[in-house]
Amino acid sequence: MRVGLTGGVASGKSTVSAILRELGAVVIDADLLAREAVAPGTDGLTAVVAAFGDGVLAADGSLDRPAVGAIVFADEGHRRTLEGIIHPRVRARAAEIEAEAPPGAVVVHDIPLLAETGQADSFDAVVVVDVPVETQVDRMVELRGLSTQDAQARVAVQASREERLAIATYVVENTGTLEELRDRVAEVYADLARGAG
Repeated sequence: MRVGLTGGVASGKSTVSAILRELGAVVIDADLLAREAVAPGTDGLTAVVAAFGDGVLAADGSLDRPAVGAIVFADEGHRRTLEGIIHPRVRARAAEIEAEAPPGAVVVHDIPLLAETGQADSFDAVVVVDVPVETQVDRMVELRGLSTQDAQARVAVQASREERLAIATYVVENTGTLEELRDRVAEVYADLARGAG
C-alpha cells in the first residue's frame, strides 16, 4: 500500500508522520531525503552551488538553508531550478527505500509538495493534514519566529488548501489536541493497513 502524506507548511504533517511511524508504517520522509541529497560531499550540493553560487554555503561547507530559502522563496524560476536538482535525487532514494519495505507494509511517502508536483495519482491513497491558512501563519510566527509577511509568502508559494483537499483520500484535520490528532491518525492507519493486507 503506497500512501502519499502531505499538508501545507506548519500544518502538523511531521507530527502525523511520526505517529504513522509509531503505528508501524514505513515512512519515507522527502524533507530528510532532500537534506541528504545536498549534504556536504554530494553531487547535489555541487549542483546547488553551481546554480546559485558560493553564497549558499555555510562556513562549515554545508548548505546555508536560510540563504537558499531567501533566494528561492523570492523567485519562482530559482525555486524550480532548486527543485530540478533535488526532486530527482529524492525520488530515486525513496524508490530504493520502498523496494526494501516488507510485503504488506503501509509505505508512507511524506511529501510536502505532493499537490504541487502532481504526484497524487501515483499513490493508492493520499492523506492530507489540514488546517486553516490563518493557523499556518500563526504557527510559523509563534513557533518559528518568522514575520507575518514571510509566513504568508511561504504559504503563498504552496498549493492552496483547496488544491490539497481535492487530492485527499483521507483528511486529517489538525486544529484540536494532540490526543485528538493521534485518534484520527490511528483511524486512518487502521483503514490503510486493512487495504494493505
